[in-house]
Amino acid sequence: MMRDKATAMRLLHAHAKHFQKQIYQITDTIHLAVGYAASNVSMIEGKTGLIIIDTTESTSAAENILQDFRQISDKPIHTIIYTHSHRDHIGGASIFANDTDPEIYASANFKSDLIDAAGAGAMPMGSLLARTKAQFGMGLTSNERVHIGLGPEDRPLKGLGQGFVPPTSRFADMPQELEIDGVNLHIFPAPGETADHINIWLEDEKLLFCGDNYYQAFPNLYAIRGTAYRDFESWANTLNQLLQFPAEILVSGHGQPVFGSEDISERLTDYRDAINAVIDQAIAGMNAGLTFDEIADQSALPDRLAEKPWLIEHYGSFAYAIKACCVGLMGWYSGNVEELVMRSPKEKAADWLALLGGVDALLLAVEDATISQNHALVLELCEMARHLDLMTDPLHQMRRQALCEIAEQTYNAPVRNSLFSAVMDMDNKE
Repeated sequence: MMRDKATAMRLLHAHAKHFQKQIYQITDTIHLAVGYAASNVSMIEGKTGLIIIDTTESTSAAENILQDFRQISDKPIHTIIYTHSHRDHIGGASIFANDTDPEIYASANFKSDLIDAAGAGAMPMGSLLARTKAQFGMGLTSNERVHIGLGPEDRPLKGLGQGFVPPTSRFADMPQELEIDGVNLHIFPAPGETADHINIWLEDEKLLFCGDNYYQAFPNLYAIRGTAYRDFESWANTLNQLLQFPAEILVSGHGQPVFGSEDISERLTDYRDAINAVIDQAIAGMNAGLTFDEIADQSALPDRLAEKPWLIEHYGSFAYAIKACCVGLMGWYSGNVEELVMRSPKEKAADWLALLGGVDALLLAVEDATISQNHALVLELCEMARHLDLMTDPLHQMRRQALCEIAEQTYNAPVRNSLFSAVMDMDNKE
C-alpha cells in the first residue's frame, strides 16, 4: 500500500474517478446515485411508487440525491431496503421516508455499532468514534484526504448518521421472493462485510445488488476503525453464491456499476480467491508455528490477483487481513511462548533505552533514522520515548515528519487518513 510519493498520489487520484458524482441509468426503471456521499443509493421505479436501496450516510447527502432523483420520477417512495447496517447506508433514511411512511426492510439480525450506541453492548464507543474519524480523515485538508477509499473527499456531512429510521419489517425467512409494487425481488442472506448483509437479485433485469460484498478495492476484511472479526469464510462463501446468478449488471454499495457477465464473473471470482488466499496463508503460517507478525510479513496476494485493478489496496489491506484472520480464528496468542511473559511497555522501553546507551543515544538514533529516511524506525524509537515520558520538542518534530512522509507514500486511504489525522492531533495539542 506504499509507493513513492508521486505514484501514491497518482493512484489516489485515479481511484477517485470511480466515485465521481453521477446518476447512472442502469435500466429504464433503475437509477444509481454515485459520488454524492460515502456510499451509493439505488432507485427502482415500481408501478405506483419507488423502491430505495440504501439511504447513504447523512441527511444532507440524502437531500441532494432525492432532489436529483426527483428529476427522474415524482412517484412517492413506497419501500426502503437496507442491504446492511453500516452507517453510510442507513444514515439518510428519514429524508426518503419523510412524507410517505414507507415500509423499511432489513435482515432479521440487523444491528449497527455506530448508530445504536446505547444498544451496542460492551463497546469502547469513544475509541471507535475517534478511530472512525481518523480512518475517514475528518478535519483533514483535501490534499491530505484525497478520498476515503470508497467515496469522494468532498461530501456533505451535515446530519451524519442522524437520519436513521429503524426497520419496520425484517426478513426472518430467507431466501424470499418478494413482489413490491410490481417489482419482483429475490432477497437472500449474504453475510460478508457484515453478518447482517442481504443481497437482492432481479431476475428480469439480470441485476444483482451486492451491497458491500464487492467494491473496486481489496476487501476491507479488517477495518482499522475497529471491528469484530468479519467471518472471512462466510464472505468467500457468499461470493460463491453470487457467482451462481447469471448477472449482467452488478450494483455495489460503492462506486460505479459493472456491466457484462464475463467482467462480473471475473471480479467476483477474484474477490473470492483473494479472501481464500488470506485464509489459506494465515492457517498455513499458524500451522508452521509462525507468529502473526511473521505470517503477515511472509504472506502476499498471489501474482495473478495482485495487479487486478479491483484488488489494489485502496481500502482493505492483505497484511492487516492476515493478522485479523489469525486473531479471529485463534485469539491474540500466536503460540510463541515469549508472548505469555507480559511486561509493561514502560519496562521494556527502559531496558531498550539502557541497551541503546541512554537518552542522548536515543536522540542521536532518532536523528540518524530521520536523516536516513527510516521513518518506521523513527516512530518506533519515539514510541519508546513516549512510554518513558522522554518526548521533547525535537522528538515531536521528527515524529511528525516521519508520519507525514509515510502518509504521503501511502495510497490506502484509511491508513493515509489515519496517519495525517495523527499529525493533525499533534498540531492541535501544540
